[in-house]
Amino acid sequence: MYSANTIVRLAKKNLDKIYGEKSAEASKRIAKAVNEFIKLYGEGDFSVFSVSGRSEICGNHTDHNLGEVAAASIDLDIIAVAREVKGSIIRVKSEGFDEDVVDIKVLKPQSEEAGKSAALIRGVVDGLKKNGRKYGAFVAYTTNQIKKGSGLSSSAAFEDMIGTIENYIYNEGKIGFTEIAQLGQYSENKFFGKPCGLMDQIACAAGGFVHIDFKDPANPKTEKVKFDPEKHGYALYIVDTGGSHVNLTPDYASVPAEMKSVAELFGQKTLRGITEKKLISKTNEIREKLGDRAMLRAIHFVRENDRVRDLFKALRNDDIEEFLNVVRLSGNSSATLLQNCYSVTDVKEQGILLACAIAESVVGEKGAFRVHGGGFAGTIQAYVPLDKENLFVRKMSESFGKDSVTKLRIRPYGAVKVL
Repeated sequence: MYSANTIVRLAKKNLDKIYGEKSAEASKRIAKAVNEFIKLYGEGDFSVFSVSGRSEICGNHTDHNLGEVAAASIDLDIIAVAREVKGSIIRVKSEGFDEDVVDIKVLKPQSEEAGKSAALIRGVVDGLKKNGRKYGAFVAYTTNQIKKGSGLSSSAAFEDMIGTIENYIYNEGKIGFTEIAQLGQYSENKFFGKPCGLMDQIACAAGGFVHIDFKDPANPKTEKVKFDPEKHGYALYIVDTGGSHVNLTPDYASVPAEMKSVAELFGQKTLRGITEKKLISKTNEIREKLGDRAMLRAIHFVRENDRVRDLFKALRNDDIEEFLNVVRLSGNSSATLLQNCYSVTDVKEQGILLACAIAESVVGEKGAFRVHGGGFAGTIQAYVPLDKENLFVRKMSESFGKDSVTKLRIRPYGAVKVL
């Protein structure tokens, strides 16, 4: 049994490996979390875990049509201090929220938990049971750097964290990151009530840059590549444009719906496998039955899959210029073909396009800027030359608010046990 400071000292080697130059900051967060855990659940043995947030790199709105995606784990994370307990009650106290209390004797969706974190806990455990894995009760305290609504997947990180705790406490850490991610998706789909894809959960759990191919959604293929934009002279930022996500559900739903409606004209459920040549051959029919936007979004899907492959070829070749070129092409396609940079229900609010335009004006042609995540409102992703960082941060903060700009670093570790 150790004090919080002793725990952090013992974990220093792991902290330096996982957090790099942010290890001192992580030490303070862990020490505080350990103290809070002890206040709630008493002295005794415990473990410390970390799960990263994620940033989508390329593959905008492709996963729901069995497409390909490039994403990366980032250095904003959720930390948990946890301990195995006897019985069937899981207790999770997340900083700033009420404690979740879940009795895992019952592993069926509970209507009163829909849309709540308790549903995610129950769902992950049910997924473990269905997969033939071991599971059990624990107590945990979590603290989260990943802001809700930031497009960095705070909910996916939480789901992965529950799976990671169960993995190390009851399964000797033998469950791979893809299965951990699938447990999170299962819990969100079946228990929480949100029909999400799998990209967020995989990217949070994997570590580094990861290429995900959803052709077989039950067994997605993944490839990890080590690559650091900063070593090539570029910093990664997201900028929150302040747009509201309220009433945007129809906009988000229209993207997969229109893509799948095009696929149905080819006798398929999704667009995967349909070439651009085949799309063009049915231009008149698609326009007449579904409209021009559906056709444009289908073309985006086909081209974006190719771009994901091109991007990972650039990463494997350590080619920053080609990497940035692919990012620019992806952003342009989202703006002009996918059309998810603003909502047609409020054309006066176009913060994503405005932020990209201002960023380009400030940084010049060497930067790369694109919509980040689902779009319609929210954040942009920016790759900024290191000699332009201060100017970029100042100008974007002046335009969108002092807390709008967040620097991200690619983290080589996703879901891990720290100590």
